[in-house]
Amino acid sequence: AKLAGHRAVLEAAYAFQRFHAPEITAAGKYPPANSMVLGCGVAGLAAMGTSKALGAVVRAWDVRDVSDQVASMGASWIKVDFEEDGAGAGGYAKESSKEFMEAQRATFHKNCKECDIIITTAAIPGRPSPKLIEDYMVKDMKPGSVIVDLAALGGGNCTMTKPGEKYVTDNGVTIIGYMDGPGRMASQASQMYAQNMFNLVKHISPKEGASALMPLIDGHLAKGEEGDIVTRSIVCCKDGKAIEMPPPPQPTPPKPKKEAAPKKEVAPPDPFKEAAMNALTVTGAGAGILGMGAGCAGDMAMLANLGTFTLAGAAGYQVVWGVAHALHTPLMSVTNAISGTTALGGLMLMGSGNTGAEVLAGTAVAVSSVNIVGGFVVSKRMLDLFKKPGQPEHSYMLLAPGAVLTAAPFADPALIPATGVVSSLLCIGSIGALANVKTAFGGAYMGMSGVAGGLAATLAAMPPAALPAAGALLAAGGAGGAVLGAQVSPMALPQTVAAFHSLVGFAAMITAIGSHMLHPDANAVHKTAAILGNFIGGVTLTGSLVAFGKLNGNLGSAPMNLPAKNLLNAAMLAGQIGMMSSYLGSSGGMPEMVATAALSSVMGVHLVGSVGGGDMPCCITVLNSYSGWALVAEGFLLNSPVLTIVGSLIGCSGAILTKIMCDAMNRDIFNVLFGGINTVAPVKGQDTGPKEHVETSVAAVAELLANAREVLVVPGYGMAMARAQGAMGEVANVCRANKINLKFGVHPVAGRMPGQMNVLLAEAGVPHEWVLEMDEVNPDMESNDVVLVVGANDVVNSAAQELEGCAIWGMPVIEVWRAKKVIFCKRSMGGGYADLDNPVFYKENTDMLLGDAKKTADALAAKVRERLERV
Repeated sequence: AKLAGHRAVLEAAYAFQRFHAPEITAAGKYPPANSMVLGCGVAGLAAMGTSKALGAVVRAWDVRDVSDQVASMGASWIKVDFEEDGAGAGGYAKESSKEFMEAQRATFHKNCKECDIIITTAAIPGRPSPKLIEDYMVKDMKPGSVIVDLAALGGGNCTMTKPGEKYVTDNGVTIIGYMDGPGRMASQASQMYAQNMFNLVKHISPKEGASALMPLIDGHLAKGEEGDIVTRSIVCCKDGKAIEMPPPPQPTPPKPKKEAAPKKEVAPPDPFKEAAMNALTVTGAGAGILGMGAGCAGDMAMLANLGTFTLAGAAGYQVVWGVAHALHTPLMSVTNAISGTTALGGLMLMGSGNTGAEVLAGTAVAVSSVNIVGGFVVSKRMLDLFKKPGQPEHSYMLLAPGAVLTAAPFADPALIPATGVVSSLLCIGSIGALANVKTAFGGAYMGMSGVAGGLAATLAAMPPAALPAAGALLAAGGAGGAVLGAQVSPMALPQTVAAFHSLVGFAAMITAIGSHMLHPDANAVHKTAAILGNFIGGVTLTGSLVAFGKLNGNLGSAPMNLPAKNLLNAAMLAGQIGMMSSYLGSSGGMPEMVATAALSSVMGVHLVGSVGGGDMPCCITVLNSYSGWALVAEGFLLNSPVLTIVGSLIGCSGAILTKIMCDAMNRDIFNVLFGGINTVAPVKGQDTGPKEHVETSVAAVAELLANAREVLVVPGYGMAMARAQGAMGEVANVCRANKINLKFGVHPVAGRMPGQMNVLLAEAGVPHEWVLEMDEVNPDMESNDVVLVVGANDVVNSAAQELEGCAIWGMPVIEVWRAKKVIFCKRSMGGGYADLDNPVFYKENTDMLLGDAKKTADALAAKVRERLERV
C-alpha cells in the first residue's frame, strides 16, 4: 500500500504534464497543482506525503474522522456535511449508508471541479470497491486532469475506471486503473518484502540463528494456546495434520480518559472572622499612626507630614488598583522615574557649606536625574508601542502645567508650597491615568510636569550660589539618562528598571548620611527617619544590583541558599535594630550610620540573592516598593511633603503589584520579602501520565491554523528571548485578515516583570484589543480550535492543578490543555523557571514544535501566509 500510494503520485505527475509546485518565472506565474486523495489509509497517507513533497496543494477525505492525521501531513480535510461513523473492523472503512453517500457525492462533485489530480484508495476487503467518482463528475473536470484509481482491482472507485488500463476521456481527463503499482517499483518492493520476511523469521528465532528455527517452531506449536501467536499463524500444517489458525488478538482498548479530580470545596468565609480581621487591621493601622503622632508631638511640620503621608497612602492605594494589567510595565517605569525625586533631597542639602554633605548631596542629585530622565524616556517609548498607526496623540499638551509650575516659584517665592502641592497631585494623577491605554499617554506627561514642578519648587528655595552647580548636575545626569533610556530595548526593560531602582536606593542612602552630617543632634523622629532612609536605601541599592545581574545573565538564576540563611537574616536584622537604638541614644552617631549602610548593603545582597530567578518578577516589584518607602523616610527627614506624598504613592504601588504577582504565581509574599524563608513542600503525588510526546512540523501547524476559526496564542519569556514577537504579530495579522479569530492570552507573570508580554506584543504591532488576560481566556478555552504556546511553560503547566505539593501547586495558570489542539513552540522539552516537567506535553491533544522560537516563528508566519493566500 505504501508503494502504491507513492507510485500513484508519480504516474499522475507523468500524465499531468504540468508543474506540481507553484512557479514564478519570466515566462509567467503558474499556480500549484491541486490534488485530492480519497481514502486515508496507508496508501492515501503515502500519496499525501509524496504530493506535498512535489509542491502540490493537497486535500483529503475518509469515511473515518482522521482529520488530525491529514493535518499532520500538511493537507486540508474535506468534510462531508453528514454525521456517520465510517470506521470498520481491522482499521478499514465500512460501507456507508445511502443518505451519507448522497451528501458525499455532492461534496465530491464540487471538489472534482476544483482539482487537477485525484487519487482514490478506498477498498473494502472481499467486496466491490465503493463508487466515489461518477461519470458526471469526471465530465465536469478540467481538461488535462488525472484520476489514479488504486481500487481498480475491486472494480475501481471511479465508475469510468478500466481495470489494468490507462486512457483519456473525451473531455481530456486521464484515468489510470493500473493494478500492479508495487510491481512497477520492483526493486523497492523486493527490498521491503525481504526485510519483512527477515523480521518475521528473526521474531521466531531472534538470537539462536537458523539452526534453531525449526526446533523453536516445534516448541511454540507444542505449547498450544500458550505458544507464540505469530508462529501458530504462519504454520498451516504439521505431520500431515492441518493447524487451525488462531483468532486474531483483540485490539488494545483505548486508554480511558482520566476524570478531572473534583475540586476541593472551599468553605464559605466566616462573616465574624472577616469583620474581626478588618477591625483588627484598621485598629492596628490607627494605633501605628497614633504612635508616630506621639513621636512628632511639638513638631508641627512633622505632624503635617504625617497627615500628608497617611492621606497620600490611602489615595495611592485606590489609584494603583485601577491600573490595567497590560500597563503594569509602564506603571513601574513611570513610578521609577517619579522616584527620582530623591534629587529633591540632594538639592535641599546643597549650599550648606559642609564639604562632605555637599559631595553626597551633589552625587544624589546627579544619579537621581539619571533616573528621572531615563525613566520617562523609557516610559514614553513603551507607551508609544501601544499607539495605533495614524492615531492622533496630543497628550503632550499636559506639559503646559509643568511649564507653569516651573516658572511660578521663581516668579513668586510665596508660591513654593502651592507648587509642591500641585506637583504631588500631578504625580498621583499620572498613576491614575494609567488605568487604560487611551489616558496612559497623558499619565506620562502629567508625571513629567509633576516632577518638573517639584524640582522647580526646591530650586527656588535654594541659596542662589548653589543654583549653578545644581543645574549642572541635573543637566549632566539628565543627559546620561536620556542616552540610556533611548538605547534600552523592550527585552531589557526588567533589568533596566532594576538598575534604575539601585540609583534611587543609592541616592536615598547618601542623602540620609549627608543630612546626619548637617544635623547630628536632630530630634528622635528626624534621626529615626535618617537611619531608616539609610537602611532601606542600602537594601534597595544592592538588592537591585543583584536583581539586575540575575535578569541580565551576569549572575546565575539559582537561589543563594547559604547554610542557616534564615538565622543570618534574623541576626542582621537584630544587629540593625541594635544600631538604631544606639544611634537614637547617641549625640554623634556617624559610626552607626556608616555601619547601617554597610549592613543594609549586605542584607540586600543576601535577601535578593536567596530568591530564585523564577521569583524575580515579584522581587522587582518589592524593590519598587522599597524605593518608595526610602522616599517617605527622606520626606520625614527633610520635612518635604512632596517627597512624602510621592514616596507613599510609589511604596503603595510596589506593594500592590507585589501582592498581584504573588497571588498570580501562588508565591508566599514573605518568602519573597525575606529571601526564600520558606522551602517548597514535598510533592505528595507523582505524575503518572505517559512520557511520550508527539512532534509536529511547521507545515502541519500552518495547516491547522489555516483550517481553524478560533486560535489562542500564549506568549512566554522564550518568545521574548528569541525576539519572535514580530513573527507572531505577522501570523496574527494574516489570520485576522482571513477571518480567523486569533487572540493572545497573557498570564500576569509571563516574562520577567508585570506586563512585559503586553509591551513586546505592542512593539510587534499587535493591537491591545487582541490581547486578553488569563481570566478572560480560561472560561472559553474549549472553544479554541488551536492554542499555540510560544516560549511559555510554567504559566500553562497543568501540574499546578494535578501534582499536589509541586513547586507551582495552586498557581493560577492558563488552562490550554482544555482546547481542541495544543501546539508548544519551544526550544526543547526542558522545564521552565520552576524546572518542573509539564504534563501537558504528553497529553493526547498536544504536539511539540521544537526548535529555535525565532526561526520557527518566521517559518510559521511564511507558511501560514502562503497557505492562506491559496484559499
